[in-house]
Amino acid sequence: MKITDVQPKKGSKKRGRRVGRGIAAGQGASCGFGMRGQKSRSGSGTRPGFEGGQMPLYRRVPKLKHFPLINRQAYTIINVGSLADLAAGSTVTLASLMEAGIVTTNDGPLKLLGGGDLSVKLTVEAARFTATAKQKIEAAGGTCTVV
Repeated sequence: MKITDVQPKKGSKKRGRRVGRGIAAGQGASCGFGMRGQKSRSGSGTRPGFEGGQMPLYRRVPKLKHFPLINRQAYTIINVGSLADLAAGSTVTLASLMEAGIVTTNDGPLKLLGGGDLSVKLTVEAARFTATAKQKIEAAGGTCTVV
């Protein structure tokens, strides 16, 4: 078999419409484009995204950065390394951290991140833990409780 022998399967290709060749051909005069108007003329018509003069979608949506998250949950964030100064065996909550002066403002539920090192056994109660934070607390012999 040669590349010159390759042909499309019989019946898969249809010939194009011959428009504007008289009334007997079925697509005479207006060629299936109707009477008058923008879409009957030659050329491309309207550009992609044109909405008839209405402010188009790509100009209506906010630009730059990203869309704001609706009902975004804010957390009081703290790294595991900040807990290293606490006494061994103590229970860590948002209230106890505020008493100790490690956290100064309550920005929402407590979330622990995995930055820093921890060698003290602690019982930590928080709303969220990152995977590395949980791993470091449990490696030090402590426990993580999701509140």
